[in-house]
Amino acid sequence: MTFTANWSYPTAIKFGVGRIAELPDLCKGAGITRPLLVTDKALASLPITAQALDLLDAAGLGRAVFSEVDANPTEANLDAGLSVYRAGGHDGVVAFGGGSALDLGKLIALMVDQPVGIWDLEDIGDWWTRANPATIAPIIAVPTTAGTGSEVGRAGVLTDSATHRKKIIFHPKLMPTVTLCDPALTVGMPAFITAGTGMDALAHCLEAYCSPHYHPMSQGIALEGMRLVVENLPRVYATPDDLDARANMMSAAAMGAVAFQKGLGAIHSLSHPIGAVYNTHHGTTNAVVMPMVLDFNRAVIEDRIDRAAAYLGIAGGFDGFYALVMELRASLLIPANLTVLGVEAAKLDELTEMALLDPSCGGNPVEMTRTNTRALFEACMG
Repeated sequence: MTFTANWSYPTAIKFGVGRIAELPDLCKGAGITRPLLVTDKALASLPITAQALDLLDAAGLGRAVFSEVDANPTEANLDAGLSVYRAGGHDGVVAFGGGSALDLGKLIALMVDQPVGIWDLEDIGDWWTRANPATIAPIIAVPTTAGTGSEVGRAGVLTDSATHRKKIIFHPKLMPTVTLCDPALTVGMPAFITAGTGMDALAHCLEAYCSPHYHPMSQGIALEGMRLVVENLPRVYATPDDLDARANMMSAAAMGAVAFQKGLGAIHSLSHPIGAVYNTHHGTTNAVVMPMVLDFNRAVIEDRIDRAAAYLGIAGGFDGFYALVMELRASLLIPANLTVLGVEAAKLDELTEMALLDPSCGGNPVEMTRTNTRALFEACMG
């Protein structure tokens, strides 16, 4: 282990029930006078989106909205959003929604006037330095789910429609100027979205906790984030209007995204290509492969999971933690394996090659080779 690392932690967060009312003042504080609210197709017609637009309109900031955001956004969604942004003369983005809307909103702000294309800014080496930081528009992030944590991240995920690869686009200025976390906005989530996004938060915390990289601050945040999910996800699934549990899940989502600066692993390197090829929900896919990845990594992470289980009050160490994951998946109606999710055995070679190219692959506790990654996919098929 080396004790040399580069660390960065997130932005200002305005957290609390009812704080959506502060959205206009936060825009003005960020210098935004003509915001474009970026959300997804499903959210566009819901009352929480109308409420946000009403607040902006009443403050003289207009009610412009872009909602052509797919579940796994592509460069076509980005181009359409940029056209709307430029035509409307906007000067900032309110990214409003789950991970897809948050990511695409941030990428619209990034690409308003860049000398390079979006794929030139993939999170590879110092590629982010190719961007002109002066043209990146200010971003206000407003999550309406509790899973992705994109509201406190410096990156966005975009699917390359030509290669069907999910690519991470990074720039330090993709960190939102301010994040507004109002747990009341998550109350109306459908049950399967509550389940999938909650398991996404757990996956982020779990993989960060198990990552072999040195980052003790992230390690502690990941551990506490797991506790919040384990104690509160069953509560919000059973009682959607439990605002205390909703607040704890929203906290856990942000904590997971902060923690995974330490690294992600095989859960995400498998999930990303499956989502790109089959358009599956990201958090649900993470939940499907989670127990198989725990088995895959057991020899390396067992002692660490034993300590986590003790902190979480789970008897039985690794086996007890594994059993809890299985019970949680069953109670949330997560598909049992990738076959149930719709993945085809004929695609496993292609998915294996894509997984090995995913940046998360390099953070897994056990080295991922072509042979063992293919075997892991087979185990996930059931």
